[in-house]
Amino acid sequence: MLKVGTAAPVFQANSTKGIVDLQAYMGKENIVLIFYPGDDTPICTKQLCAVQDHYAKIERVNTVVFGVNPGGMDKKRSFAEKFRYEFPLIMDEDESIRKAYDVGKVLGLFFQQRIVYIIGKNGTILYAKKGNPPVSELLQVIENQA
Repeated sequence: MLKVGTAAPVFQANSTKGIVDLQAYMGKENIVLIFYPGDDTPICTKQLCAVQDHYAKIERVNTVVFGVNPGGMDKKRSFAEKFRYEFPLIMDEDESIRKAYDVGKVLGLFFQQRIVYIIGKNGTILYAKKGNPPVSELLQVIENQA
């Protein structure tokens, strides 16, 4: 896991909402990157639905959200449509994003870890936490940057 204060690696990748170029958000918005193990699995669904439930608040504090995992685009699109996620789910097919963000693997190296990063407008990591932190905690970190 990358440490707070580290410069966030930039990338371009395909997502459920088209190509995402992280560099385009640097200097303009805070970025929440949610590395989650699988599309349409119980804990991942709970985590991403909690973010969706608070998405209007997240947008109001000048922040974008991206979910990231190596799963295929068809499954991602179906998952995003099923739960009406307003934020893109990024396909990390070659796992280069996972590796750049030092996200390990679990369960016999089959699934990536669940890690949430918040990247500040200045392009450095403000927050890094394993697991499924509450959205209120993410909002508190972002609001403290204002």
